[in-house]
Amino acid sequence: MKIALAQINFHIGNFEQNKAKILEAIHKSEESGADLVVFSELAITGYPPRDFLEFEDFINQSKKAVEEIASACTKISAIVGMPSVNPNPNGKRLYNSAAFLSNGKIQKIIHKTLLPNYDIFDEYRYFEPNTVFELIELKGKKIALTICEDIWNVEANPLYTVNPMEQLALLNPDFMVNIAASPFNFEQAQRRFRVLEHNTRKYKMPLFYVNHVGAQTELLFDGGSMIMNSKSEIVDVLNYFKEDLRLYDLNDVEITKGKSSLETKTKAALIHDALVMGIKNYFQKLGFSKAILGLSGGIDSAVTAALAAEALGPENVYNILLPSPFSTEHSLKDAKDLALNLNMPFDIISISHAYDSFNEALHPFFKGLPFNVAEENLQARIRGVILMALSNKFGHILLNTSNKSEAAVGYGTLYGDMNGGLSVLGDVYKTDVFELARYINREREIIPENIIIKPPSAELRPDQKDSDSLPEYDILDRVLYLYIEKRKGPAEIIAEGFDEQLVRRILRLVNINEYKRYQTPPILRVSDKAFGMGRRMPIVAKYLS
Repeated sequence: MKIALAQINFHIGNFEQNKAKILEAIHKSEESGADLVVFSELAITGYPPRDFLEFEDFINQSKKAVEEIASACTKISAIVGMPSVNPNPNGKRLYNSAAFLSNGKIQKIIHKTLLPNYDIFDEYRYFEPNTVFELIELKGKKIALTICEDIWNVEANPLYTVNPMEQLALLNPDFMVNIAASPFNFEQAQRRFRVLEHNTRKYKMPLFYVNHVGAQTELLFDGGSMIMNSKSEIVDVLNYFKEDLRLYDLNDVEITKGKSSLETKTKAALIHDALVMGIKNYFQKLGFSKAILGLSGGIDSAVTAALAAEALGPENVYNILLPSPFSTEHSLKDAKDLALNLNMPFDIISISHAYDSFNEALHPFFKGLPFNVAEENLQARIRGVILMALSNKFGHILLNTSNKSEAAVGYGTLYGDMNGGLSVLGDVYKTDVFELARYINREREIIPENIIIKPPSAELRPDQKDSDSLPEYDILDRVLYLYIEKRKGPAEIIAEGFDEQLVRRILRLVNINEYKRYQTPPILRVSDKAFGMGRRMPIVAKYLS
């Protein structure tokens, strides 16, 4: 039996485009001699469709598209992820399903059993869990078809009371197929490998795994679909961050000597590739082509501009330099040099006059109080107004340049530097931003060296440095990682050797600034705990405040 894996970048709710991509892959697979072509979880709708699933019309269009795809499966069979209606009036209205298409019809529908309801996943909101276990048969072979989470209930960390593969294994299948929508984080590829390895080792049969690829707003899917033989060896891995279609002979998979470990890129390389894909897909799927951002001469805006230039083309990234009375000449030069290095368009708009006008208007009401954060934030908000005006006038999406460290502790100005239609670095700690800059410069100097080596500063008052208000980033980021990603409390973090007063100060800053993060643009997710839909914290809470 010959099996094709189709790793495709779907567009949520774009049924015509998704159907066309599936039909194209079916046609190519058929021409290559495939007996079966496998697509990813909820392929026809794109993942995650979220509350679109509550619309009956959305479900009807999904079913109609799959039926039209089935009519093309006369000489080849296919597995396509789709939502299906639960005929039982009790329980949730839908199943998360996989349709087996053959002989021009939907021959069988397999439902997902394990519905993740943690971090970014919210499947139990929409779907009923499966309770019936059966195999698919094709050309004398019995297939154990599972959907994503169904193979993740491994012995080392069982999350559920049932193991679907345990049930299917009792029916003596010949091989496993898993269709998935497994989002990217920089550690996820290795985790997937360990899960697939566990299943092939335990059930002693080959596994064909196909994953989504592409960005769906903040969720990034890296692909990396994989084939493992019954000896738990990797026979092949499809491209990361790209669409791919490959054909395999089941007999060859079993006799091929594979690899016992998964080779992946460095953390900086993975994050770079993910963010470039995330920017590109966000613009493409929204129907935009041009970005605008404020280029300050600092490392965050520099890295954001460089990533956007790679994703969209440098001619499509409009950089605005917005010097204030406190901006330094070297920052202005660094910003210009970056724009020239990448051949990006840029303009300079001084905010000094606007800043003076606002200060004059506010002077009677500030009552002679000394210069403080109000005047600092005024500069950021003037910049935000100018950038949004240009964004509106020319139809560009404003890219937010704040990093995760700043977002965590509230080191940003609402309606100022926190503006934007997309946050590129909002899930990248400051220390990792420096690593990204080094990676971007791996072949030639794109980001001027001075931007990388100079002390970070918002330049909102004379001789300002980030370290005036924040701990050094190497310490801050380690504490933030333990609190945000590892969910450790203050006592546990202090036990790691950090100063108690410092820890409590940092954690308090994180919690009291939750209200700001509720008002930020979508953040491209590259870690396993990003701000946004995967981290749900109350605003008016007392814990550590």
